[in-house]
Amino acid sequence: MAKKADPTRSSNDRVVATNRKARHNYSILETFEAGVALMGTEVKSLRDGQASLADAFATVDDGEIWLRNLHIPEYHHGSWTNHAPRRNRKLLLHRRQIDMLVGKIRDGNLTLVPLSLYFSDGKVKVELALARGKQAHDKRQDMARRDAQREVTRELGRRAKGMT
Repeated sequence: MAKKADPTRSSNDRVVATNRKARHNYSILETFEAGVALMGTEVKSLRDGQASLADAFATVDDGEIWLRNLHIPEYHHGSWTNHAPRRNRKLLLHRRQIDMLVGKIRDGNLTLVPLSLYFSDGKVKVELALARGKQAHDKRQDMARRDAQREVTRELGRRAKGMT
């Protein structure tokens, strides 16, 4: 099954890691593209396609946004200059965006969740989402809606083939 094209990304973007559980556990309200301040060995490790966003989240500290718990393994050809795999990494956003995010996070029950990590024109970017946590019944409703949509699609396919 082909994925829908994301209109915000160009065709030369290469996705390194995605957070597949994020859309299941959170309702996504708004997304942002942020740069990531990295060391050289981290970029080399990402070019090898190694990263994990499974437990990653973003926090606001002293007017700056930090990406925490992102796992980028040590570069295998690195020396004593290698990086720590789970160090905190600064996210690069415009001041207006940071101020707006800080206001929304403080006002409501919202959090910042990274959705994907990718290369865009040779620079590492993270797709950051302003999200609200889902309750268990919301997750069940979403699964039921997906199952119903899948059944409708199957039935339309069967009718188009003349099977019913």
